[in-house]
This record gives sequence, structure tokens and C-alpha cells, in this order.
Amino acid sequence: MKENKIIEVNEILEEKKMMLEEFIASKEYKPMKFKDMVGFLQVPRNAKNELKNALDQLISKGSIIIDAQGRYRVPGDDVKVGTFSGTQRGFGFVIIEGEEQDIFIPGEATKGAMHGDKVMIMVKEEQQAGKRKEGSVINIIEHGTNEIVGTFEKSKNFGFVLPDNQKLGKDIFIPKEFTKGAVSGHKVVVRITNYGDVTQNPEGKVVEILGHVNDPGVDIMSVVRAYDLPVDFPEEVMRQLNNIPEEIDSKEIAGRMDIRDVQTVTIDGEDAKDLDDAITISKEGDIYHLGVHIADVTHYVKEDAILDKEALKRGTSVYLVDRVIPMLPHKLSNGICSLNPGVDRLALSCFMDIDAKGTVLGHKIAETVIKSDRRMTYTNVAKIVDETDEEVSKEYEELLPMFHLMQELAEVLKERRHKRGSINFDFPESKIIVDKKGKPIEIRPYERNKATKIIEEFMLIANETVAEDFFWQEIPFLYRTHDNPDEEKIKRLAIFINNFGYSIRVGQDEIHPKELQKLLVKVEDTPEEALISRLTLRSMKQAKYTVENTGHFGLSAKYYCHFTSPIRRYPDLQIHRIIKENLNGKLGEKRVLHYGKILFEVANHSSKTERRADEAEREVEKLKKVEYMLGHIGETFAGVISGITTWGMYVELPNTVEGMIRVSEMKDDYYIYDEERYQMVGEHTKKIYKLGQTVKVEVVAADKIMRTIDFALVEDEE
Repeated sequence: MKENKIIEVNEILEEKKMMLEEFIASKEYKPMKFKDMVGFLQVPRNAKNELKNALDQLISKGSIIIDAQGRYRVPGDDVKVGTFSGTQRGFGFVIIEGEEQDIFIPGEATKGAMHGDKVMIMVKEEQQAGKRKEGSVINIIEHGTNEIVGTFEKSKNFGFVLPDNQKLGKDIFIPKEFTKGAVSGHKVVVRITNYGDVTQNPEGKVVEILGHVNDPGVDIMSVVRAYDLPVDFPEEVMRQLNNIPEEIDSKEIAGRMDIRDVQTVTIDGEDAKDLDDAITISKEGDIYHLGVHIADVTHYVKEDAILDKEALKRGTSVYLVDRVIPMLPHKLSNGICSLNPGVDRLALSCFMDIDAKGTVLGHKIAETVIKSDRRMTYTNVAKIVDETDEEVSKEYEELLPMFHLMQELAEVLKERRHKRGSINFDFPESKIIVDKKGKPIEIRPYERNKATKIIEEFMLIANETVAEDFFWQEIPFLYRTHDNPDEEKIKRLAIFINNFGYSIRVGQDEIHPKELQKLLVKVEDTPEEALISRLTLRSMKQAKYTVENTGHFGLSAKYYCHFTSPIRRYPDLQIHRIIKENLNGKLGEKRVLHYGKILFEVANHSSKTERRADEAEREVEKLKKVEYMLGHIGETFAGVISGITTWGMYVELPNTVEGMIRVSEMKDDYYIYDEERYQMVGEHTKKIYKLGQTVKVEVVAADKIMRTIDFALVEDEE
């Protein structure tokens, strides 16, 4: 009864708030102060607080603002709401959804906003030509951070914490009674109790001590806590695992397509334990029959069960150099859902008939039961198809025709993608090898071989086929989309590559992916290849999950989704559920409405957790690279200039480690950054340093707390 009363009161308050919002937004309304509004609306004395609270809530929401004269009004073109992105040097930028350019906020105009805060800003009317818009923070609507991770420093009567995230810009003051016994050098988690302002630093209390900065594993744990990554599974999730079998029951096979007798393999990295995709392949005449079989995770993870809710919350598995934070518990991901060799497993399969041009002529999606014959590694398959290694070929003799057929079809599919303009970013990623204590002992580029590319092609074609099928069925679905790049970023890329003698054609304010593909083909095997590839990638937008199918620019694909990894990505798990209901005739009007309601939030949340995972992975990589270079102080390396700014030049080494040569440390001359030509020019010597140029550097410093590596120029290398 009491609960119903609360709901009723809340509904009345919401209704009043909506009426107030409509009143302020109406044409008849003239901006007025609180006192005038009370009089105009004839608000009784005992209801003034109620009105004030309603107005404050509308301000927090960003629906209305208080102008410089203290009058309530709706935001105009000069008032925007966005997310504050801080910098180490005090100034910041506000990112506004749907707008191409961020708004610059000078240090004195931040109103104490911290990185991640939702803010309301006033944008300056006058704007200098060629410069980004400038604004000032009017109001902090919502704080984005209430806990931060950093390094504790102790003073006599208090402490302070240097945040790991440099964008937070300010140290956190910790009163003596809230230090929890932390000593200098401890990595701690701090809960903010007072956010401070432009003149005063934030205050907080230590809620957790992670360990000393030099203790093994503390560095990665700091990143895990900073990004609020859930590590341990709740007890109720682990209890639910008791109901999950070790092996599949023969009853579960009923009604499924049985393909256990068809030659089947999995191909993964040496370290992989969660094998979620398997392949079958054959050929009749000119037609290839490709089967992509994906672990049927939804058979065990039921909608709205505690396991499902936890998987959605996590959104994705996170890979952090020496550990994996899985989306699903190991009993599932490494057990019953892993397509291990020699055991029966349940799968959701996409069978495709593909012609010699790579066109999918027909396809079938089915619930299946499979039995993998062999668990192959990328290394061994590459030795068979690329190196014709006799020893490995002999070991897998019965599978050789299958691997050669795979290679043949992968080339056909790759050629088809290339013709339509699909972009390949093949620059090397980092492979960081650590010892048992987590100390990096080797960093090298992680090169993809022919076997990894075979599996990539097969996964891509399965994802496209499934997406197209469900688009035309007009069923609520989750797509993986990638919007066209911003015109401004492409123009900047065009100017930049012009310095290297390359060009791209932009037609009617849009660029076709084929143009970027041609550019990347042209720069292959040149010194500037990695640099131009990365800058091309940065000029594009981030891919995301959406309920609307707007196409995938990078792949030059009209239809695309993520179907192939339900063990480690929630969107794949979500669409498996929809596909299976559709196959079994259970997708009636009620269920269609249900998915229509939930999918928008699932898409948004999945995109956010994916970005969080990417950022955490990059942060750990950066940390380990700094730690590795600490052991190489004083050594010299040849590297390529990968970035130039007013304060220095970034240089990338062949092992993918990047460091900076500071302008202030370039002793032979006073260097000035030529922004137009992306180069550094000596004022007296007229010596020029350009992007892509090879230079010899010495490692002079590496700082784990600041996550920076400093180089000094030794000499040029032509």
C-alpha cells in the first residue's frame, strides 16, 4: 500500500515537472527570476521549496539554465550540454554528442569541472577563423567520477593522491584521519567527498589500498579498479553454475542438425582456452560449402537469469597482457561452451554456398551438434598453407586438403572485399611477453599470418550473411555499424598525406572507403606505412552497436553484425537468442515488441563496455611498455618519427614502443613546429624533421607513474 502511495506521489511530481518544463519552453514565457516566477505562478509559501527543487532537477537534466542575470530560460544555440574531457595542464574540451568539433574550455573557465563530468557550457559567439570554438562552463550537471585510483604521498598532517588518469589534472587532498594508514608509494582507491572548484583541489578518503607501486601485479590491478572492471563473479552467479553440466546430454541433441561426422576443426592462438568457432568446408564444382559453427552459449545462459544479467553488465571479456577478465565464468567459456576436440558440443551454425567470385548464393542457419576433429593453432596451419612444413604436414596429413581449400576460399573472399573497397589495417599490434611476476621481458610486433587471415575472412562472411538475412526479415536485431568519417578529419588527412606525395579523392563531401583502401595499398612497404595507416584509422569514426542497420564504412559492407563470439561479446549472445527464437517459430508479436524495447539499451551499453575495455587494454599496454624501457635506459635504437607537436616529436621503435624527444632537450638549435607541413624546423640550422623520417634515439628516462618514455636524439639516419 505504502509502495503504491510513493509511486503515485512520484507520478504527480513528474507531471508537475513536465508542466513547468513546457511552460518555460513556451513562446509566451519571458525569462524570469525565481521571485518573479513564484509571483507569476501564484505559488503558495509552503510550496516554494517544491518549485525550487523541480527547477533544480530541470537544470541538472540540462532542460533549462539560469542565465547571467539569474533568470530561468531554455538553452539557446550558445548553450550546450556535453562531457568534459580534462587535460594535465588545466584546460579541457567538451564533447557534444552529434557535433563534429569539441569545444575548447580555457583553464580559468572550467568552474572546477573534472574529466568525465557532464557539464553545461556557454559557447562564445565570436570564433577565430581556423580555430576551434571556445566556451566556459556554466554548470556541472553530473559528476562522472566518484572514485579514482592514484599514488599516495604522505605529508606530516595530511596526504594527497596523484591520480593515474592524467586527465583529472588535480591532486586529491586527503585529511589525516582518512588516509587509512597509507604510506608514500601506495596505490590507493579514493572516494571523492568534495569536488572542489577552480581554486580548491578536490578532497577525498582512502577506501582501499591496492599495494605498493613496485609490488608485482599492483600496476594492472590499478587499471582494473580505475576502469571499474568487474573481476570476481558474484556468489549467486557461481551457484548457478552448479546447474550447468560438464558434458551435453543426449536429450539435448533432439531436433538439432547432427554434423558430428563432418570433418571439423577449430583454429585459434596457442594460448586460447575458449574455442568458440569451428569450421567445415567442401567444394562441388565451382561452389564452396562453408560452415561456420559458433558455440551455442544461449542454451546455457537463459534470458534474465543471473548469469545473463552479469554477462550484460560486463558486456565483453577484457584482455590485459597477463590476464583475462572473462564475460562468462570459466566453467562455461573454457568448458561446456568451448568447442574442444573429440567431444560433442551444441552450436549455432551458418552454412553458406559461395561461388568462385565470393558471392554467397544461398545460406542456412541451424541449431547443430558438432564434434571437432582437431584443435589447430594459427602457427601450425600457417606452416601448412604458407611454409609447406613437412613435419607439421605429416602430423595433420588427413586434414591437408581441408586447409588448402580454406586458403583458396579465403583468397576468393579477400579479393571480393578488396574489389568493393573494404579497408585492411594490417599494421602490427604489440605482443608483450611477461614473466611470472608480470614483468615484461620482450615486446614485439604481433604479426598476423595466413591462418589468422583465413579465420578472419570466414568470420566476416558469416557476420555479413547473418546481418543481411535478419535485415530483410525486418526483425529487431543488433548491428555492428561504422559511420562515414567526418569531412573535416578527412580534409586534414588529405593535407597530411600530401606531404608524402599521396592524395585521396573526396566527392560531394563524402569519401568512399575504396579511396582509403587505395591509399593504404600505395603506402605498403614504405617507411611511412605504419604512420599513415594509424592516421587513416584515427580519421575514421568508432564502430558501434546499433539497432538501425546503417552499414559498415571500414568494411564497405551494407550489412554487418557480430555473430561469431558469444563467449566474449554480449551482442553476439543477444542476437543468438533472437536467431534461435526465430528458427523455432517463437518470435511472435509479444517477443518482437520485447526486443524492440530492450535492444537500444543493450546496443548503447555494449558500445560503452567495449570502449572501456579498449581503453583499459591500451592503458595496461602503455604501462608495460614503460616498465620494459626502464630496463633499457642509455641504449640506442633506430625509430620513425610518428608524431610532431609544439612541445616535441614522438618516435616509434620497431617493437611498437613510442617515446618523446622534447623540444627543450634538442640542444643543437631552437626548433619550431611548422603546423601546416607537420614538421619541426631548426631556427638557425634550418634542419628539418618530418613525420615518417628515421632517426636514432637514446632512451633517457621512463616514468611508470606518468606513463611516459623520454628519448634524446643521437643522430639522423637517412
